[in-house]
Amino acid sequence: MALLETRKRTKFDKEGRGGAGNGVDLVSREGEFLVFLGPSGSGKTTLLRMIAGLEEPTSGSILIGGREVTYLPPRERRIAMVFQSYALYPHLSVRDNIRFPLKAQQVPKEQHAQKVEWASTLLGIGHLLDRKPRELSGGERQRVALARAIVREPTLFLLDEPLSNLDAKLRASARDELASFHKRVGTTTVYVTHDQVEAMAMGDRILVLHEGFVRQIGTPREVYDEPADTFVATFLGSPPMNLVEHDGVLVGFRPETVAPASLVHVPSVRLQLRITNLEYLGSERIVYGTVEDGRLGGTRIVSRLPTGVAVGGQDRVQEFAVARAQRKLLDARAPPGPAPVELRWT
Repeated sequence: MALLETRKRTKFDKEGRGGAGNGVDLVSREGEFLVFLGPSGSGKTTLLRMIAGLEEPTSGSILIGGREVTYLPPRERRIAMVFQSYALYPHLSVRDNIRFPLKAQQVPKEQHAQKVEWASTLLGIGHLLDRKPRELSGGERQRVALARAIVREPTLFLLDEPLSNLDAKLRASARDELASFHKRVGTTTVYVTHDQVEAMAMGDRILVLHEGFVRQIGTPREVYDEPADTFVATFLGSPPMNLVEHDGVLVGFRPETVAPASLVHVPSVRLQLRITNLEYLGSERIVYGTVEDGRLGGTRIVSRLPTGVAVGGQDRVQEFAVARAQRKLLDARAPPGPAPVELRWT
């Protein structure tokens, strides 16, 4: 059974315009980690807040566990939400922060200690129970917020950019902790982020939103390797996918598929690139160049290579190649893309 389902869920603004969600159809899978990914203003947090019951949709319906909940208040949906700011009560200890939802739901008092111990042990914060939030690191506050969410044993977790306030090093370890936590608990989770690394690293599936529309939903590999349109192609990936217009068709290929021609031993398209810039990033180098001749003359191309791969210096011309099998045909408007055709670039 699908735990979460939205049917033609739409949200209009005060002027009656769309943008925060336009006919969103979504069916989740039991126990999956589903990521809503998109830039600021794409509608991902609005969609999450409607699932939580914090906002009402203009039209459509929302089901959780097969039950219609579109107009039910949050407390009747059996969901738990973790906010970007964690929203911990600063005057309460960690123990009392975790216990607070149990008091609000009128869980018998004799069960509180056992449930708090279970949640704090699961998150590894048992030694912090007597501290106040101001005495905790960012990662510890995150674990307290998660413990407060799971103590009520919800059917659905909603996480709204919970890692955005952490520094880069802590964010990497927190991603790992969140993924491990989800595997232990097994509760269906919806996670909102604008960070493609978080989405690719943690999501079982990714729902890509842009201007209120779902542009694609699929596994991390599907949305990266087979983008549905140019927005998905250029939003995911750093550097983004190279896009080249050829005879009215947009052709895309990832920077990591562009390599010196001597290293490509399969049917490919050869390109004479004048290197305009080189970026050294430790384990890899980003090569920027423009095509020297042929139909694509003047086209800007980006390549991502391991540091050990030799390339010419800046302003040198070098032959690169793209395997024909790595090229993707894209639609600039919306999926599905155009029918496959034979392409010749030179």
